[in-house]
Amino acid sequence: MIVVGAVLWMALTKTSPLLAISASLIATAVAFVAPQPCEHETAYYCVTVTADPQRSSGRVLTLDNLRHSYVDLEDPLFLEFRYTRLLAGVVDATYGNRSLDALHIGGGGFTLPRWLAARHPGSSSTVLELDPSLVEIDRSELGLQLGRDLRVRTGDARMSIAGEPAGRYDAVIGDAFGGLAVPWHLTTIEMIREIKRTMRPGAVYALNMIDGGPRNLVRAELATLASVFNHVAVVVPPDGGLVGNYVLVASDAPIRVGAVPAADGTPIVDDAGVAAFIADAQPLRDDFAPVDQLITRR
Repeated sequence: MIVVGAVLWMALTKTSPLLAISASLIATAVAFVAPQPCEHETAYYCVTVTADPQRSSGRVLTLDNLRHSYVDLEDPLFLEFRYTRLLAGVVDATYGNRSLDALHIGGGGFTLPRWLAARHPGSSSTVLELDPSLVEIDRSELGLQLGRDLRVRTGDARMSIAGEPAGRYDAVIGDAFGGLAVPWHLTTIEMIREIKRTMRPGAVYALNMIDGGPRNLVRAELATLASVFNHVAVVVPPDGGLVGNYVLVASDAPIRVGAVPAADGTPIVDDAGVAAFIADAQPLRDDFAPVDQLITRR
């Protein structure tokens, strides 16, 4: 490109292209030496792993512009992020101390599969993770160890879930929604039906979503869940008008979300409260899922 530009410069201006060439070379050199925003750049994410200055064993996984996961290398029971505590609370309230089989849609830092193995010994987790490079980063920098009780299938979850057996899982946990893009094909009725197909009777599907006022996306997803399951619930951030994490829960059995501290949010479980929250929101379908227009990012 520099050579073509120099030729055109001489042909069109009849002057020396040295100034333009020098400027181009300087710009190229600056681009090479400038600080890069990514520690790793995969096919899907700009990935950075940073140490927590307040906790020597703590690590923060950032995907693009979102602090996606927090992993304590020494204590898998430590959950730094509010939404992980809420998802864990749903599991504890539903299953007590018993072991269970869980399907995770989205791996990130694999915080919840590790928590499940420590909190509910004997449990097994299957993780559907889009990015194989992210799994390798987790293994090299976040101490991820795969095995018989923690296996991962890489690829698009909408495609991968078709290979999961029916009636296999006690819980499905969704954590595949980022800060820059929403995988719309994981939000629709068709996907929710696939998720329900893999669940045992009375199992729960709990997922994390990011939205802000007027909360159009989270209301539409709650309406979608209500079209497939008998019971739905939502935990609203302490200040629901700001952009934040909403935890949605769906099941054919009555839902228990556990004791939610006031600092973590307000659970809406009863049918009247959920209906008022959904209001006039329409379910999302494969032929109608305008999530980029529904989400409020700021």
